[in-house]
Amino acid sequence: MDAQATYMYQNPNDQGPRTPRRPDTGGNGSSNNNSGGNGSSILFRVIVIAVVVIIGFYLFRMFTSDNGMVSSDTIEVPYSTFYQQIKSGNVESVTFQGQDATGQFKNAITVNQKTSNKFHFMTLPDGDPTLIKLLQQYHVTYQAKPVPDNNLLYILLNLAPWILVIGVFFLIMRRATQSQQNIFSFGKSRAKLILEDRPSTTFGDVAGVDEAKNDLVEVVEYLKTPQKFQRLGGLIPRGVLLVGPPGTGKTLLARAVAGEAGVPFFSMSGSEFVEVLVGVGASRVRDLFEQAKKASPSIIFIDEIDAVGRQRGSSINSNDEREQTLNQLLVEMDGFDARQAVVVLAATNRPDGLDKALLRPGRFDRRVTVDRPDWNGRLSILKIHTRTVPLAKDVDLLAIARSTPGMVGADLANLVNEAALLAARRNLDYVTQNCFLESLDKIQIGAERPLILSDEDLNVIAYHEGGHALTGLLTEYVDPVTKVTIVPRGQALGVTQYTPLDDRYNYAQDYLEAQLVTALGGRAAEQVAIGHITTGAENDLQRVTAIARQMVTKWGMSDRLGTISFSEREDPFAGTALASNSREYSEKTATLIDEEVNRIVKRAYERAVNLLTEHRVTLDRIAQALRTNEVIDAKQLREIMIETGAIEAAPASYR
Repeated sequence: MDAQATYMYQNPNDQGPRTPRRPDTGGNGSSNNNSGGNGSSILFRVIVIAVVVIIGFYLFRMFTSDNGMVSSDTIEVPYSTFYQQIKSGNVESVTFQGQDATGQFKNAITVNQKTSNKFHFMTLPDGDPTLIKLLQQYHVTYQAKPVPDNNLLYILLNLAPWILVIGVFFLIMRRATQSQQNIFSFGKSRAKLILEDRPSTTFGDVAGVDEAKNDLVEVVEYLKTPQKFQRLGGLIPRGVLLVGPPGTGKTLLARAVAGEAGVPFFSMSGSEFVEVLVGVGASRVRDLFEQAKKASPSIIFIDEIDAVGRQRGSSINSNDEREQTLNQLLVEMDGFDARQAVVVLAATNRPDGLDKALLRPGRFDRRVTVDRPDWNGRLSILKIHTRTVPLAKDVDLLAIARSTPGMVGADLANLVNEAALLAARRNLDYVTQNCFLESLDKIQIGAERPLILSDEDLNVIAYHEGGHALTGLLTEYVDPVTKVTIVPRGQALGVTQYTPLDDRYNYAQDYLEAQLVTALGGRAAEQVAIGHITTGAENDLQRVTAIARQMVTKWGMSDRLGTISFSEREDPFAGTALASNSREYSEKTATLIDEEVNRIVKRAYERAVNLLTEHRVTLDRIAQALRTNEVIDAKQLREIMIETGAIEAAPASYR
């Protein structure tokens, strides 16, 4: 109930959830990379690359060896032509390299329609014994160059197929060995390790949970300087249990502790301990704690520990594997060496279902509550999430923090992200206040839906939302009405928003009764202004019934039943064939509870009808403004109240 109140005209065709679900970023899932095959993959790639390079080099030499000494302007001449040119005195120089010979004529000649003074020819296979004497006789400059030695290349080319075959065989054997090892690796811990020299999060990244941070400072100090506490006989808490609603930052706090302490951080989810094979979970627990002890001082973080630490014997569908894992966890936490600085952090949003042996001193000595932040904490969280977001000058983070009661860190991070995406879609250079407000409406109510409604439906919705707004304006102890709209959003065809001035942690009976009046204002407006009722009050009636029943059964706000709690006892076998009626009171008392709930709701409805009947002119004016503008804010509502004279009947806070 500390969330922002919203009363909606319900679409009967929409059977989905009434409020949007919010993402939980408090969890820290661990990603495990199987690197067992990396060595084999690298070796195989190296072998393939080497073979390809050798073959490519061989082919290149094979196709270029004959023409390596020949340039583009060189003509190919027969040996006989070369012989004739020598006798003609036209050869200036010649160079021999094996059977290849190149040189230069004194005067260019034409061979095969190509003219050049550079030539190339192949010598006779067995050589010409008279060639040297002939060159000397005609004063031709000649020289010989050594032939490149390709023996190594030939050796490598001959060995390349064998290297490839041996490499493939080795790879197959390596894979087979790893497959056998994987059969016995189920019991190895899959914890994600964050080393001390790479802290990703510190306490500077955590806001809105100052009390929880203060409780964890001592743990950080012990991990940094354990001798400070050990010299006086003090022992570090064996375990710290972080408890709180989803998205409040439990996992973020655990990471911040590791980052501040500068120690190895082993992170693992509770569900990762349990596998199909029996004994795997216990083996993983042993392996995890063994790794942490070797790396001490260190931190073990088990996220969602309720997956493995649920109370034993609480269900007839007991899981022996899970209970064995829990037993091993209890043994490991109780068997710590006091000189080994290993701290176990765990997070859960269901602490009531944890086994009592897990919560006793010596295991989880401390329970740190990570609760929803107040407006000051929400402001700090918004400042952290907007550090990298360019904000316009009109952005008021304080106003946003006060208008988001009940939101946790994950919700605020989502709000900032949605506002940034909206600004990007509109091609803005900065995120404006309007982007934040529209994103807040989208998160809390839903996106706008382009429904085509008839005039009759629009008239009913306008009066329905006008009834919510007017009863809120005329009733004391009600949070201020900030906006009324008949634009369809999410599951609602119209919405009336009430924004509290401050966070509430305790509710007076007058406040709860006022909530009933405003919630029934929509149904009462339909009866007063239209003369018949519709299905649009479905969500309102559910809320009213829930509040009234809690007033009677939990909070002792009924004179007939007195100050006794009649809340139902939890049934450990709920949902099974053994489940039975778990109420701890008689049928007569149950009938009396129903009568009291009906009396409280009926009295609130009569009050709403009387208020709207007395101020019918104001109700008509609000409905008319909604039909014209579709959305009216608090300022417009006040002007209508002054115009129709209803401002005098409103509480002092509205005048």
